[in-house]
Amino acid sequence: MKSYIIIFLSFFIVFTASSQGLLSKSQKVFTHQDTLRGSITRERAWWDLKYYHLDVKVNPEDKTISGSNTIRYTVLNEYRKMQIDLQEPMQIYRVTQDGKELKFERDGNAFFVQLVADQKVGEVKEIIVSFGGKPKEAVNPPWDGGITWEKDINGKDFIASSCQGLGASVWWPCKDHMYDEVENMLITVNVPGNLTDVSNGRLKSVKKQKNGTKTFNWYVSNPINNYGVNINIGDYVNFSEKYKGEKGNLDCNYYVLRDNLDLAKEQFKDVPKMLKAFENWFGPYPFYEDSYKLVEAPYLGMEHQSSVTYGNQYKKGYLGKDLSGTGWGLKFDFIIIHESGHEWFANNITYKDIADMWIHESFTNYSESLFLEYYYGKDAGAEYVIGCRKGIENDIPIIGNYDVNNEGSGDMYPKGANMLHMIRQIINDDEKWKSILRGLNSTFYHQTVTSKQIEDYINTQSGINFNRVFAQYLTTTKIPVLEYIFKDGSFGYHWSNCVAKFDMPVKVKLNGVDHWLKPTTEWKSEKVTNDNRTIEVNKDFYVTSSNITE
Repeated sequence: MKSYIIIFLSFFIVFTASSQGLLSKSQKVFTHQDTLRGSITRERAWWDLKYYHLDVKVNPEDKTISGSNTIRYTVLNEYRKMQIDLQEPMQIYRVTQDGKELKFERDGNAFFVQLVADQKVGEVKEIIVSFGGKPKEAVNPPWDGGITWEKDINGKDFIASSCQGLGASVWWPCKDHMYDEVENMLITVNVPGNLTDVSNGRLKSVKKQKNGTKTFNWYVSNPINNYGVNINIGDYVNFSEKYKGEKGNLDCNYYVLRDNLDLAKEQFKDVPKMLKAFENWFGPYPFYEDSYKLVEAPYLGMEHQSSVTYGNQYKKGYLGKDLSGTGWGLKFDFIIIHESGHEWFANNITYKDIADMWIHESFTNYSESLFLEYYYGKDAGAEYVIGCRKGIENDIPIIGNYDVNNEGSGDMYPKGANMLHMIRQIINDDEKWKSILRGLNSTFYHQTVTSKQIEDYINTQSGINFNRVFAQYLTTTKIPVLEYIFKDGSFGYHWSNCVAKFDMPVKVKLNGVDHWLKPTTEWKSEKVTNDNRTIEVNKDFYVTSSNITE
């Protein structure tokens, strides 16, 4: 019986890991639906998204969302079939263009709309999609997202969306691929009259309806990625301030549950500190026109553009814990700093394909150490990012599979941050490093990008080819080993456990003296005169070393 239980548990663990995408990429089996979700299909490629008017009614009583989405687009190529995404069990009821109802077919989570009118290159056209249903409820938001339907301590509804990876089409119909961001959008949300909706952008109007409900209109004037669009509904109270930033006065608005107002006024003092540090490192906040908002949510938090959600229980660190184990992680509220850092890396600079999610998470994880450096010094920032290495698993590569909506390892957080920390050491010029970070945000301002674009930019601006460093840390699970030998008055060394022709410079103490080595996969040697014959790799480098003298 015991052996049977062990076999059963082993099967269950493997099955569960497979269903959650935790096995290696080579073992992952992708489906037709994965391709429809993750690739730029012909039915997506021919039209360029310009504008949404998402108009929804949220009904907490039966947990339904219904309404319409007006989709405006420019024709790039003449074609008459359009892919609109909306995930089961949600339904599209009707699609119209120029007042005429259109036929459509459903293929799982994708709807293919057959257009009737000519679609001439350069024309701006619209369709209106009517939809509704009970969207997937979030199981473990924001990681396993959807819609969260909760109650606050006073029994009032507390509702929010979270859908990165899963996709915005879990609750509203859209072109659900990251490569094509809408340029601006109007978000109209109807809620029960005793509640407030907070979404992205600026509040344009609130209208009381005859049936006792209220309708909120929010306008987003900047490009926004699909998963960044959110609804937050609760018994909110609001307070605000103006931050004097690099582009003038930035409106900062805070929406919190009524009973948490005093807590929030103290805890949210980290916001202007964050803005000061990140504008220094990354350049101006990217969405002055749409303001900055921090909104209490019934889950941990998420980087929704200009509507950052917060659920860290008004504690320092990550729910009161220091992820680095150094003590530095308790100097700030993790969710405020991390999720707001995504305004630069995720919302300003956005991946085209979720396989390149490291662009969002590695830079933003690294931003935590830059925040500490700004206020507590360079050593504090370094200690923090190095301390976070204990969270690295080296399970699967950081870069996922392309065109199938597949993200890579969670190591994109601590391992990716440490890769950037090492690149900074190799550049060895802090002003140049800061100019690269700021340059990324200005060069790729409000754009979607690939990993290669980011890598090439860092290579060009630094004057150093980091291609093999990126390949090592983003596409393999191996930790490079600096193998060395002392023999007959010489010191030999090379890289092993690495990609072909790996050539990352590394700083060491050789016989107690700081020294830069430039190892490759081929053996190199240097003369040594000191009888101590010791080497210590600088702690800023995420590598290991091995003495093969014996």
